[in-house]
Amino acid sequence: GDGLLAEFASVVDAVRCAVAFQEGMRERNESVQENRRIEFRIGLNLGDVIVQDDDVFGDGVNVAARLEGLAEPGGVVVSSSVHEQVNYKLDLRFDDLGPQHVKNIREPVRALSIRALKESGPTPPQRPDDALPEPEKPSIAVLPFDNISNDPEQEYFSDGITEDIITELSMISGLFVIARHSSFTYKGQPVTLKQVGRELGVRYVLEGSVRKAGNRLRITAQLIDSATDHHLWAERYDRDLEDIFAVQEEVARSVAAALAVALKPNEGERLCCAPTDNIEAYDLYLRTRATPWPPTRENILTARKAYEHLAEIDPNFVGGHAGSALTYAMAVIFGASPRPETDAEIAIAKAKRALALNEGFAPAHSALGLGYLAAGRHDEAVTSARKATELQPSDADAHFYLGVTLLFAGDGDKACEAAERALRIDPQFTNGPYLNLLGIAKFLAGRYAEAIEAFKRNVARGGPMGASMLHPWVAAYVAEGRIEEAHDTAKELLTFFPEFSLKRFRMLHIYKNEEDSQRLIGYLRKAGLPE
Repeated sequence: GDGLLAEFASVVDAVRCAVAFQEGMRERNESVQENRRIEFRIGLNLGDVIVQDDDVFGDGVNVAARLEGLAEPGGVVVSSSVHEQVNYKLDLRFDDLGPQHVKNIREPVRALSIRALKESGPTPPQRPDDALPEPEKPSIAVLPFDNISNDPEQEYFSDGITEDIITELSMISGLFVIARHSSFTYKGQPVTLKQVGRELGVRYVLEGSVRKAGNRLRITAQLIDSATDHHLWAERYDRDLEDIFAVQEEVARSVAAALAVALKPNEGERLCCAPTDNIEAYDLYLRTRATPWPPTRENILTARKAYEHLAEIDPNFVGGHAGSALTYAMAVIFGASPRPETDAEIAIAKAKRALALNEGFAPAHSALGLGYLAAGRHDEAVTSARKATELQPSDADAHFYLGVTLLFAGDGDKACEAAERALRIDPQFTNGPYLNLLGIAKFLAGRYAEAIEAFKRNVARGGPMGASMLHPWVAAYVAEGRIEEAHDTAKELLTFFPEFSLKRFRMLHIYKNEEDSQRLIGYLRKAGLPE
């Protein structure tokens, strides 16, 4: 045990090394007598380490050591943090071992084992269908713009510009635009544009670079037909930093023109509307908007603090108020609020303030929809959330939030459609909650076997796990008469959320129709979950 400890700057390199090492040992052992073979276990974790003299230690090392003990001889076990970083990037498959209680580590560690590639020939990449069908309208993916500034710390800025261009394009109803999470799975990867087009089911790809030096900015962009590698349009912008929003608008308009997509009048107006002229506020917004996910209490409160600071910096920037509203609503829905009624009203008030600043800001409509849902105003919730999808038809999150409001309003079939739409826009977002929404919606629609398959698909691709996903999975097993599997999943639920109870778990009590809530609670009660 602990024969070798290695620290890597790249988690991808660490996994490649581990797999190559075990495959090399397997080949070596083929020509060695069984009683003279050497077999190793390998554990991999991603985390901070402390380097002192010739030693490396810390919790990051301790978890890796415990994972090594979980591996089979000749096997590799990784933590979920490793899996999240390498899934879709390496030609590997993983078996989920679930949460593991290990020595001297307070919280359970979710572990996954790597399947050996040499056992049964090459394994196909763990991606969605390799040839997603293209939509009828012109379809596009925006690859992460390269940061070619001298400062690597500006990486978030080039990523933020990429995300904003995606947002601008998603406002154009004549385009189908892949969501940022799926586009960013290709960041730093040696892929061809034909591969990107095939895997995402799009015809066109936009790529470019960003150089930021002081108050000056250079952005290059080029639009390419992924099927033919033909360049349709290219441009370079040398501007002051304050002109960033104008550049993003020009890129979106140029792409639409190159693809012969006409803008509706309201779409053109919204593209002209800069969200803020305060660069400090915009910079903070770029850093904040992914913070609430997954929706743990800590993440929600961290995001809220940042958004409220953003609102202080620039009270007229819609992003701060909309983001803050979203965190209050999420806290209520996901059971992280000690005062749900009050926080629901705060969410509604903040979202309305955001919309007073900019009626065309789709995330504010999503936030208002979730605020209404938290307050039990289901019909208004659906109306507001649907408005966001009308403003940004290619925004996966907008469709997800619409699905959430439809789910709790009692329309399982329409919630399924919203979840499927989000999955098509963002097909490779491993950590996305879309499959979980799909599973719950299928349960509500009485399609229990399909619900179970949706939850299994989520786990197979390393998606998020928690009480909000596990409790309907338990109920679906009970509804299908698979009681033993229901009990096993209930145990896993209590491992994730030991304080779970049918009375205290907020999500069980925000359905519009009491019969939906009672059907779910009844199945959970049969699985033995505490009252």
